Amino acid sequence: MTTEAPEATLPSTSASPTTRQVWTRSRGILLALVILVAAAVAIAVVRSDARHGSLDPRSADPSGSRAVAELLADRGVTTRVVNTLGEASTATGPDTTLLVARPDLLTARQQDRLHSAFVNSGSRTVLVAPGAPSVGTLAPGVDADLTPSFDSTLPPGCSLPAARRAGTADTGGIRYTADVSDADACYPSDGLPTLLRIPAAEKGGDTVVLGAPDILRNDRLDEHGNASLALQLLGSRPHVVWYLPSLSDDSATDAGDRSFTDLIPSGWLWGTLQLFVAAVLAALWRARRLGPLVPERLPVAIRASETVEGRARLYRKSNARDRAASALRSTTRTRLAPLVGVSPAQAHAPEALLPALSAQLRREGQSLHVLLFGPPPRDDTALIHLADQLDALESEVRRP
Repeated sequence: MTTEAPEATLPSTSASPTTRQVWTRSRGILLALVILVAAAVAIAVVRSDARHGSLDPRSADPSGSRAVAELLADRGVTTRVVNTLGEASTATGPDTTLLVARPDLLTARQQDRLHSAFVNSGSRTVLVAPGAPSVGTLAPGVDADLTPSFDSTLPPGCSLPAARRAGTADTGGIRYTADVSDADACYPSDGLPTLLRIPAAEKGGDTVVLGAPDILRNDRLDEHGNASLALQLLGSRPHVVWYLPSLSDDSATDAGDRSFTDLIPSGWLWGTLQLFVAAVLAALWRARRLGPLVPERLPVAIRASETVEGRARLYRKSNARDRAASALRSTTRTRLAPLVGVSPAQAHAPEALLPALSAQLRREGQSLHVLLFGPPPRDDTALIHLADQLDALESEVRRP
């Protein structure tokens, strides 16, 4: 019988790439990524001082609002840009117009805090194109219609002095419905206004809901009555606080009593569940058996001794003495059966093999049964002893 050979006598080869090979293959890609990141940072630094976002009173871009700020300055109205909720809330007052450029960027908590700050402050608050998520909180009683206006340029259609003096303007965008009885509904589109003025209950303030930002843009300010309407809405008080909500504002990440899962949008949770189900289905699909294994001719001939030694190492690594012993006994029984006149089909049946062996060797059947069909060995020493006994048994049967 062949026993396990020492591992030191076997050569070890590895197909895994070395660290040097990995670096040689990937350094070109890493260099390209470094150059790309450096170029992006350089471009951002160069353009950061000259460009701003849309509706920014410091921006001279077509979508900016610098022209409105300069026209207000010519009339003695100052414009101050703020990016945090705290600055916007503390700046409200009877002599201030608070313009919220992108109300939909505010979280629900930010909207509640901002509305509490300006509702009875006596200031004018101009909300630029607020949608359904924000208009109901910042202007209670107002709701955004699901269908926008198909016409951009609309006539006033109301008695509000600012709208009548401005005339036709580009307010067409989001349309609104209001349950407030004393609200001024202007620039209607198919019966629904695109501009609302809602008086405050105290201190003479009001809230203006504007359905489109076009009258504030540099490239649209000189069209129709846009400039007149913008100056009248923003120039009624000596100071304008231009609030540009920012994602870097600390108040945007104030979760309050909510947990981490409450902060995850529901769409992400459903998407994660779908990905999990897809992964399970893919695993089941790839794990199914497509049929019996097909033998494949090896590119090189492997010696039988190497195969035995390799399998022995696997048995030893997994501590599978029971399987190793079972393989040794099965092979011995297969070779002994024809030597004692037992058919190969009955080689693994104790009632057929053991009587034939006992008759030829004149041994007790009990000892042969333990040797050929007994329990697995307790340790490696017992396994080696079993292999020697099986080898000796086969030699005794073959001896003439």
